[in-house]
Amino acid sequence: MPSNAIAHAASKRQFVWTFVGIMLAMLLAALDQTIVATALPTIVGELNGLEHLSWVVTAYMLAATIGLPIYGKIGDLFGRKPIFIFAIVVFLLGSILSGLAQNMAELIAFRALQGIGGGGLMIGAQAIIADIVPPRERGKYMGLMGGVFGLASIAGPLIGGYLTDTVGWRWVFYINVPLGVVALATVIFALHLHKPVGVKPRLDYLGTFWLAVSSAAIVLLSSWGGNEYEWGSLQIRGLGVLALLAAVLFVLTERRAAEPIIPLALFRERNFVLPAAVGVAIGVTMFAVIAYLPTYLQMVEGVNATESGLMMIPMVAGMLTSTIVTGRLISATGKYKIYPILGLIVSGVGLTLLSQIDADSPYWFLAVGMLVVGLGVGAAMQNLTLIVQNSVPHRVLGVATSAQNYFRQIGASLGIAVVGSIFVNRLTDAFAVAPAPGGAPQIDGGQISSLTPELLASLPEPAQRFIADAFATALPPVFLLGLPLLLVGLVLAVFIEARPLETTVGHPQETTVGHPQETTVGRPHE
Repeated sequence: MPSNAIAHAASKRQFVWTFVGIMLAMLLAALDQTIVATALPTIVGELNGLEHLSWVVTAYMLAATIGLPIYGKIGDLFGRKPIFIFAIVVFLLGSILSGLAQNMAELIAFRALQGIGGGGLMIGAQAIIADIVPPRERGKYMGLMGGVFGLASIAGPLIGGYLTDTVGWRWVFYINVPLGVVALATVIFALHLHKPVGVKPRLDYLGTFWLAVSSAAIVLLSSWGGNEYEWGSLQIRGLGVLALLAAVLFVLTERRAAEPIIPLALFRERNFVLPAAVGVAIGVTMFAVIAYLPTYLQMVEGVNATESGLMMIPMVAGMLTSTIVTGRLISATGKYKIYPILGLIVSGVGLTLLSQIDADSPYWFLAVGMLVVGLGVGAAMQNLTLIVQNSVPHRVLGVATSAQNYFRQIGASLGIAVVGSIFVNRLTDAFAVAPAPGGAPQIDGGQISSLTPELLASLPEPAQRFIADAFATALPPVFLLGLPLLLVGLVLAVFIEARPLETTVGHPQETTVGHPQETTVGRPHE
C-alpha cells in the first residue's frame, strides 16, 4: 500500500475515534439534563429533602448555563483539548460524588459540580467539530450530534426510571462513569489540536463575574417564578432588577476588556444575532413539548412515567430523521438557509396539531403532532449552529458557538417558565369551572404541583375523569402560544445571509483578527 494511502487510513481511523469520543461526551451532557427527572421522587424520599427538590435540577442547570460562554472563551484562548478534558473530569467527579451523596445539601452541591463540567461538554463537542471538519462537510456530523441530543432528551427519563426501579437511584449518576471514561480516553489519545500561539491573553474576570450574576438571576427567576414565589413577588421582581443591572454592567465591562468573555463585535454580525434569536424560538418549542407533554400523557392517558417516555418516541424519530437528512443535504449541496425556515414552519404545524388534542383524541393523532414537531426542531437547531460557525472568524469560533447556545438556553428557560405559569393558571381555572365530583380532592393553584399519577390512580373513576378532563382542557391550547414566537423566528430566518460554506477549517477573515488554529486530526473523505 502506498505511504500516502496508509497515512490516509490512519487519519480516517483517528477521526472516527475522535468523533466517537466527542459524541459520547455530548451524550453525557444531554442525558444528564433529563435522566434525573424520574428518579427525583425516590431521591427526595430517601434523603428527606422534598422542600429542596427543585434545587437538584436548578443547581445543574444554573452551573451549566453560566459555564457555557466561559468554556467557549477559554477554549478560544488556550486551546480546546485541555479545557474539554477538564470538563469531562469535573463531570465524572460530580457524577461519582452525586451518587455517594448522603443528604440533599451534598447532592445539590455535587449536582452543581456536575453542571460545571456538563456545560463544557456540550460546547466543547460543537467547537472541536468545527476545529477538525470544514463547514462544507460539517453538516452531516452536526446532524448526528443533534440526533444524539434529541435522543437523550427522551431516553433520559426512561433510563432514569429503569435504573431507579432496578438497581437504585444512585446508578442514575454512576452510569456516567463508564461512558465518561471511554470518552476521556478517546479524547486524550485520538484528538490532537494545535494550541493558540502568541502573547498569553488576559482573562476577563470582571465581565465573567457580571455575566454569572445576570445568568444566575435569570435562571433562578425562571425556576422560581410561579412555583416558589408569585411572579409579582418581591423576590421575583428583585431577581429581574438584578439580572438587568448585572447585564448593563456586563456590557459596560465588555466595552473596555482586552479579551471580552463575549465580544460585543459579535452582535454586529448578522449571521450570529439572527440564528441566536431563531434558536430561542426553536428552543422554547422543543423544551415546552418535552417538559409538559409527558405530564399530559400521565394525567390524561393514565400511563406511568416510563410509558409516557416511550410514547414520546415519535418526536425523537422526527428529530433524528431531520437532523441527519438535512445535515447530509447541506454537505452535499452547500445550501443551508432553507432548512431553518422549513424547520420553523413545520414546528408551527406540529404545535397547531398538538393544540387540537383532547381527552378523547387517539394516540396516533398525538404521535403525528409530536413527529411533526420533531421534524421541525431537527431541521433547524443544529443547522443554526453551523450558520454561526461558518460566519465568524475562527479565533472566536468557540465563544460564538457557546454564546449562541447560551442565549438559546436563557431564552428557552424564560419561555418555558412563562408557558408553565400560563398552564398552571389555566389548570386552576379548569378545576374551578365545575365542582369536583365525589372522591376528587379540592384543588387550588398551590396544590396542583402535588398531583401525581399515583394519586390520580387511587381516586374513584368519576374523579379521575374530572382531573383528566381538566388537564386536557388546560394544556393543549397553551402550545399555540409558541406560534407567535415561531413567526418572529421565521421572519428573522429569512434575513439570514446565505454565504458559501468554507471547504477548509478556519475563516478567510481570520488573518485580520488573529491566528488560525490548525489541527492535525485528519478529516474524513467521502
